[in-house]
Amino acid sequence: MGDLEIRPTTAEDIPAVVAMLADDPLGAQRESPGDLGPYMAAFERLRADPNQHLVVAVREGRVVGTLQLTIVPGLSRRGAVRSIVEGVRVHGDERGSGLGTQLIEWAIDESRRQGCHLVQLTSDKTRTDAHRFYERLGFSASHTGFKLQL
Repeated sequence: MGDLEIRPTTAEDIPAVVAMLADDPLGAQRESPGDLGPYMAAFERLRADPNQHLVVAVREGRVVGTLQLTIVPGLSRRGAVRSIVEGVRVHGDERGSGLGTQLIEWAIDESRRQGCHLVQLTSDKTRTDAHRFYERLGFSASHTGFKLQL
């Protein structure tokens, strides 16, 4: 990974992570980087759960990427453990650098290390570039996802 470090997120990283979550048309509508309170509370819940892996990619001391990896034990598929990748973001000036690939490869490797048999993720239907990216990395659009806003 060269000069790139992928490590667990710290509380000090949260402002940079939230800024990346808000830095696209969809995120701009649902994130509030001016109020970090809810994000810090969520970070504490994530940090307390051993099945949650919130990581940042750091280059030259600057947070340039993030993702959340959740390990989910289950009964289906003969008791297979799966992982879910969420919240993948790459800083605007790092897009196209290969950083996204490195983050997803980290998630796949960590999933294997955790004994997972399947890595899954969802991507908003409007993110066609992201769909091509995930397909290039070997993911297939094999299911239709559903969401219910509460």
